[in-house]
Formats: sequence, structure tokens, C-alpha cells
Amino acid sequence: MARILIVDDHADLRHTLGYALRQEGYEVATAEDGEQALEAMPRVDPDLVVLDVMLPTIDGFDVARRIRRDSDVPILMLTARDTELDKVVGLEIGADDYIAKPFSVRELIARVRALLRRAARREAPAATHEGVFTLADLAVDTVRHRVRLGDRELDLKPKEFDLLAFFVAHPGQAFSRSQLLERVWGFDFGGDERTVDTHVKGLRARLGDTAARPHWIETVRGVGYRFREGTAAEV
Repeated sequence: MARILIVDDHADLRHTLGYALRQEGYEVATAEDGEQALEAMPRVDPDLVVLDVMLPTIDGFDVARRIRRDSDVPILMLTARDTELDKVVGLEIGADDYIAKPFSVRELIARVRALLRRAARREAPAATHEGVFTLADLAVDTVRHRVRLGDRELDLKPKEFDLLAFFVAHPGQAFSRSQLLERVWGFDFGGDERTVDTHVKGLRARLGDTAARPHWIETVRGVGYRFREGTAAEV
């Protein structure tokens, strides 16, 4: 039974969402502000966090940043402003999905299910797959979720790691944004193709790449992206 932490300063919304999610069979804990949310994380150990952006004491963006320091738990952000800036900021700090208020409870439950399914798929290979993909001086350990570039270990966000692991397993192949969304995020992801651009930008920065002079990730005009040509060896 998945545990879900709902963080929102509106008691009515916490009650409504909590009731609906319990009816779906989930365990639910709630917090009314950012401080309570961070205090609840180690105690609740949630499988998913539903996190409002506009919170007292500590806003949702800062809460998400702090959660990401220690946890890969899926984060579904709630925003009252359906603006591109809020969505981009949320994704850049590690949120997995977002939904703009007002929303239907049915849509939120569908997104919760999708995030939990993707999290389960991401964790499943660790039990059976043993190996490290290497390409030149880049090594991607898909079991331990560790990445080394030369003598440096890179600190990647969870979805940046998933994207890099997919790229290094398919070197030289061009993929459209929609294909990357389907293969990395899952076909039921509720976001749009700008999600891919945001994560590629972050991944390039960590790899020391630039869009103008890419060494690892190339932009294929009219198509999408391609990882550097070569043969990735699994050891």
C-alpha cells in the first residue's frame, strides 16, 4: 500500500484529497506548511508527495529542493498559477509532474497512479540488472545510480539520471522529444515536450556540454536529440 504525503495549507483541500486517495487504497499523511512537510518526511517515508507551491513558512519550491537532497520520491506539485515559469522551475528543481488549480480529483488520482507506476518501473531493474555502461570516460552505473565523468562523480537529479542512462544505452541514435517522453517518462506522463528540453539543458550543464558546442548531447534539427556516436559497453 503506497503512502502519500499531502502538503497544502487549505484544510478543505487536504481533507478532500485525503479522503479520495484513501478510497483508492492509499495511506495518507498531511502537512499544512513547509516546516511540517520536512518534519514529516523521515517519519512518514512517503512513496509520493503531493506538494502545493504556495505554502506558509517555506514555499513549495524550497521544500522540493530540500526533499531532493535526500530522496528520489516522486513529487507532484500543485500550482495556482498555470504559467510556464512555475512549471519550468518545478521541473528544474526535481518535481516529477505538476497540476494547475483548479483541478479535478479524478485527474489528480490519475497522475498519482502514473507517477507510482513510473517509480516502480524505475526501481524494478535494480533487482535483475547488474552492469555499468561506459562510453569514453563516462561511466553510468544503473544499479547504484552513480555517474562518473573522468575522475569526478556527478550529482544528477533522478530524471536526469534516467535520461542519461537511456542515452548511453542508445549512442548515436536520434530521438524525438515525444519518443524520449514515452521511453524515459512513460507514455502516461502528463507534462509536455518542454520537459525534455529542461532536463537536457540540466544534463548538459552537469556534463560540461553546451548547446552550441556539444560533446555528449547533440541537437538534431527538426528531430530532437542524439547522444555522442560510439559503442557503449556494459560491464
